[in-house]
Amino acid sequence: MSCLVIDIRVWQKIAGKLAEKHHVTIREIEECFANRCGAELTDSREQHASDPPTRWFIAATNHCRLLKIVYVLRDSNVHIRTAYEPNEVELAIYRRHGGNTE
Repeated sequence: MSCLVIDIRVWQKIAGKLAEKHHVTIREIEECFANRCGAELTDSREQHASDPPTRWFIAATNHCRLLKIVYVLRDSNVHIRTAYEPNEVELAIYRRHGGNTE
């Protein structure tokens, strides 16, 4: 059995915001990537447009904490933009278009 290795990169400023504002650790982000079972969505809102496109998904950590993970793929690396507990609107959008959050 092979294991997919994902190179997750987090700028120091983003890591500080994740810890201070959202109380999210890099380990939790890694767990969400490992535990995701739904699709990733692309943020098509004009104010969030980027090149490469901003992607996101919702998944649970190993302790069942749901997080919305927002990132871009650049040179085969995952660059985290933010991660936080999703609100009800985000959960509904993801359940409708992305799949399972269980």
